[in-house]
Amino acid sequence: MNSQIAELLIDIEAQLRQLGQWDKVPPEASALASNQPFCVDTLRLPQWLQFVFLPTLYAMLEEAQELPQGCGIAPMAEEYFRGTGLFSNELVATLVRVDELLS
Repeated sequence: MNSQIAELLIDIEAQLRQLGQWDKVPPEASALASNQPFCVDTLRLPQWLQFVFLPTLYAMLEEAQELPQGCGIAPMAEEYFRGTGLFSNELVATLVRVDELLS
């Protein structure tokens, strides 16, 4: 399962880049320190994926830590991208797969 998750994380990064949702500059440390789910009060969802979710899971994989036993990112992504005009179906489908593997 870990190799499947790693492949999906790579896909998420590629899809964020294709959508033009990959930031070159990280947010302020205070924005990353939010205690709200998905840092909704300080980050956009693509930023949270890039600067919180991906690095956290990559670190867990590298350190052979147990991965989360539940995940529900896809519904948040569906809501975030609704009405944006961005073709986000592939990204959402990848996040659905992550949710399935981690749940």
